[in-house]
Amino acid sequence: MVLEDFLKYLQYEKRYSKHTLIAYENDILQFQDFIQQIDKTFATASHKDIRLWIIALMDKQIEPRSVNRKVSSIRSFYKFALKEGIINENPVVKVVSPKVAKKLPVFITEQKMDILLDSEAFEDSFEGVRDRLVIELLFATGIRLNELITLKQTDFLPAEKTIKVLGKRNKERIIPLNLSVLNQLIAYVGIKKEQGFGLADGVLIVTAKGKPAYPKLVYRIVNRYLQLISTQTKKSPHILRHSFATSLLNNGADINAIKDLLGHASLAATQVYTHNSIERLKTIYKQAHPKA
Repeated sequence: MVLEDFLKYLQYEKRYSKHTLIAYENDILQFQDFIQQIDKTFATASHKDIRLWIIALMDKQIEPRSVNRKVSSIRSFYKFALKEGIINENPVVKVVSPKVAKKLPVFITEQKMDILLDSEAFEDSFEGVRDRLVIELLFATGIRLNELITLKQTDFLPAEKTIKVLGKRNKERIIPLNLSVLNQLIAYVGIKKEQGFGLADGVLIVTAKGKPAYPKLVYRIVNRYLQLISTQTKKSPHILRHSFATSLLNNGADINAIKDLLGHASLAATQVYTHNSIERLKTIYKQAHPKA
């Protein structure tokens, strides 16, 4: 019952997405299974029990980043239970999360993206036009995978040269479109209409059969084209989000503006991109300074 109330709180008050709710529920149920094995409940579990759970997760070779996410779920759950008066003490307060090695975001350079978009890699067909739009939209706007596949055709505002994006916690933001992606959107909407795919107010990105696009399809599209210009192991849609942010920062954009364009809740999430910019500055310094 407590878990149900907590999930409703996340859904209706915090406005978390369905995907996030599932992740929280799975994390908490995993913890529940563990403490039941040692004859404990949510109310009787101590900070020592939570530490044992963390050790058990680490012993299963689960990455520290994933462990921290699970601990964060439990932390939020216990804070809710304390607020609701279900428990008198929050055991997670005394728990220290595992340290995570900070990794710089992987990105594709503007030059490589220009090579790809200027090439003849995209076929002159509905799928080719759609694939190019997927790549251009992700790189030109920095939107997330889920934001891309949930875009409605009515979110595209050609007169204003913008696109409306529904982000995490149902927060809307408006992102300007450059001329290239604007023209690609217009071309795509036109060929989509010729194919008779969906209503004008339906989802923007669709399959070759006119069905709503799904995550695996977008992953395949991105991987297929990025492997033409990159030898990096990671070729996910999120790489293009990193590339968007890094490109803006390297070209002098204000970090607060980048934060708003990315839909980050706090500046801390955006500041990771400054490391890439510093590395670029170091390279320029070594190349240009006579004493470097």
